[in-house]
Amino acid sequence: MKAQRLIDDLQTYASDTDALFLQRFFKTSPGEYGEGDVFIGVRVPQTRAVCRNYRQLPSNELKELLQSPIHEHRLAASIIMSQQYKKATTIEQETLYDLYIFGLDNQLLNNWDIIDTSAEHVLGAYAHVHTPDTLRQLAHTGKLWHQRAAMVACFAWLRKGEVGPTLEIAEILCSERHDLLQKAVGWLLRETGKYVDDSILLDFLNQHAHEMPRTQLRYAIEKLSPDLRRHYLQARQLYVQKKTYGTTT
Repeated sequence: MKAQRLIDDLQTYASDTDALFLQRFFKTSPGEYGEGDVFIGVRVPQTRAVCRNYRQLPSNELKELLQSPIHEHRLAASIIMSQQYKKATTIEQETLYDLYIFGLDNQLLNNWDIIDTSAEHVLGAYAHVHTPDTLRQLAHTGKLWHQRAAMVACFAWLRKGEVGPTLEIAEILCSERHDLLQKAVGWLLRETGKYVDDSILLDFLNQHAHEMPRTQLRYAIEKLSPDLRRHYLQARQLYVQKKTYGTTT
């Protein structure tokens, strides 16, 4: 089986030292977002290098990789799915999309590196051609990785100079408390200004900056001028003061 050969190839790069580092970096301790995930210590460039030799891996073997308890195996599956989708037939794209949803629903696509590597290229690419309704549904699930995938998938529009559902998904997730969602929303808002138009970002901030979580707001305004960054941070600070103390003085 080709999947087993891929696993064997990844194992040649395994490092106990890197595995310990990655388990801390991706928050695998009890109560953390990556609780229980297992790493063998393969760095992303090494994983990508291995994946280049397995671009034609069939969907049933991709599914086996996704179901592995090893993080790097699941990351490899997401990388290959992303590569395959670009050149796939309509039927093959449907299969890859279904596999992606299977991965989300079964908590196999379950860390930010896996999501950020693949959401745009599979989930977003499919939704861009068909319907963004799936992204809205994922954003409303209340599940961390479903929601981050919905947000990051909007890159499929932004890189084409289109807003698409980006602002709608951002509004749905705007009040989420998890920092990985706050960062994702702020990131995609910032990229809306970069790829589409700053005025769209500013319009969103004029409506929502005062109530956005601080981390999210800082990500969104990172590329703005110092004066604009100061303006939106002060707007948020005044809102928080008024909400907390009933006064802005």
